[in-house]
Amino acid sequence: MTEQPTWFGQPRGLTVLFLTNMWEQFSYFGMRALLVYYMTKQLLIGQAQSSFIYGTYTACAYFTPIVGGVIADRYLGKRKAVIIGASIMALGHFMMAFEPLFYAALAAIAIGNGLFLPSLPSQVGDLYQRDDPRRSWAFNVYYVGINIGGFLAPLICGTLGELYGWHYGFGAAGVGMVAGLIIYLVGQRHLPPEQLRPAERKTQARQGFDRHTIMVLLGIGLSVTVFRAAYEQVGNTVALWADSGVDRAAGAFQIPMTWFQSLNPLFVMLLTPPLLAYWRRHSHKDTNQTLIRRMAFGALIVGSAYLLLAAVTALSGAELSGWIWLALFFLVLTFGELFILPTGLGLFARLAPPHLGATTVASWFLVIFSGSLTAGLVGTLWSRFDPAIYFLLLAAIAATSAFLLRVLSAFAAPRTPA
Repeated sequence: MTEQPTWFGQPRGLTVLFLTNMWEQFSYFGMRALLVYYMTKQLLIGQAQSSFIYGTYTACAYFTPIVGGVIADRYLGKRKAVIIGASIMALGHFMMAFEPLFYAALAAIAIGNGLFLPSLPSQVGDLYQRDDPRRSWAFNVYYVGINIGGFLAPLICGTLGELYGWHYGFGAAGVGMVAGLIIYLVGQRHLPPEQLRPAERKTQARQGFDRHTIMVLLGIGLSVTVFRAAYEQVGNTVALWADSGVDRAAGAFQIPMTWFQSLNPLFVMLLTPPLLAYWRRHSHKDTNQTLIRRMAFGALIVGSAYLLLAAVTALSGAELSGWIWLALFFLVLTFGELFILPTGLGLFARLAPPHLGATTVASWFLVIFSGSLTAGLVGTLWSRFDPAIYFLLLAAIAATSAFLLRVLSAFAAPRTPA
């Protein structure tokens, strides 16, 4: 791979992928910020069923990439997959503005996401040589793009939805998806070329994963599935608690409930630079083993965030909890998230054979599928338990994930020849 022109010390293609992803995430988080409220307040669907629909939708949105990744690697190529997927998703977001098309719109977004989601981040790794030290933390930079979009989405889509009508919020999400597609089309000249043509892929079909790598990936997948059962509650039951159990008054101003969904991505943007600076100074220690230990530490921090909510709700009793506690929860949760989620995505890309990049990254989204589906089932328990007990359960789930990752880190140590 020849030396590429850079922006901000990184290949220019990273900026293109960063901005494309930012707007795609704007559309996703904009719709996610509204979805549970839209179902319970506009469509008058019960809480348990709404939580299950929410979990099923997010699960399907992350299941389709495993098929989409194979299609991108074997037939379409990554660029065509991104363009087709983004177009279908934009259509789905605009369909959300019409109540009779609700389920069809969710299906369209999930299908488009299947082509888009594995094909875009797998191009990040293609920008770098395998021994480039910037490669391991480029995914943290890419992750900031996810969260800029996630920060703006509840403020724009959420405000439009709450104040002017849910359909305006969904329409704004569709506009964001179109913006991402335009950026990708204009910036294609800065993107890495497709590494292999279909005929070449057939000749390398046997150059896949070794058994040890497969076991490590499966172990990470199981651990992150457990983790996301707790983590995904931020857009589900935690959002319901923000509406019914939190005093959102700031003086005479009532903070819109969707605005709290912006705290997580805001803290990602604030915390990522110092964490990257620290990790960059210790990049010579970034083995698979140490990265998995980093993930375990992150899961433990997220568990402590839910412990905080359990304590707050127990002490508040029948009274509303102050919104400052919810803000502190998002700060602690985000700090832990940065240790586990972008690290896991980077590990999947790092362990992928060159000709299976999209497919391997798609398997990461299959993990998100299983975790989201589990989160939907856990969310149905919200109305059955006292909030303090429920948040304590989520803390235990996150701690279980941390334990599994810590055990896995020993297994992930490099094997020495016999």
